[in-house]
Amino acid sequence: MAMLRKLFGPSKDEVWKKLCQEIGAEFIEGGSWSGGKVIAKADDWTITLDTHRIDTQHDHIFCTRMRAPFVNKDGFYFSIYRKGIFDAIGKLLGMQDVPVGDEEFDRDFIIKGNNETKVKALFSDPKIRELIKAQPSFYFEVKADGGWFEERFPEGVDELYFLVDECITNIERLEALYKLFAATLHQLCHIGSAYENDPNIHP
Repeated sequence: MAMLRKLFGPSKDEVWKKLCQEIGAEFIEGGSWSGGKVIAKADDWTITLDTHRIDTQHDHIFCTRMRAPFVNKDGFYFSIYRKGIFDAIGKLLGMQDVPVGDEEFDRDFIIKGNNETKVKALFSDPKIRELIKAQPSFYFEVKADGGWFEERFPEGVDELYFLVDECITNIERLEALYKLFAATLHQLCHIGSAYENDPNIHP
């Protein structure tokens, strides 16, 4: 075991347990069919970090996922990702990019939303932009109820959602991701799109 650790570094669970110590979160051991997960708090919101398997025609992709349900006051939705990663999806759906006024940020990222004014207000926070830049690849969005094959929430509750097609074991990157969620939830409150309370949904 010590030799394997020396060759490959600490395991995912070791890194995630260390993250829990750093941010005051709880690590929940996984079972035979699921890995361990992290349950963290940002004020009254519950943030869950776990892994998620996506089955394709030829392979299984293991992703890192972070989620936080919140009461969506006004039905505001957005998605953001680095240019080139999901461009084909955006073109297929006919969605338009919303520039936020930061030349470097607008050059590197695609941002879509159903309210251009609120998109610009959300990403006017320089802290949020810097935390997003710290993530080399990702898909970050406010996600509505996904229907039969996704977790369902009560009326008015949606989910801040992050997904990347790798298992993140870099603790600095994980801490930055946690800070991104906390900052985004607070900014959603600031622009009038979220309430500062836990919707009592525990993913």
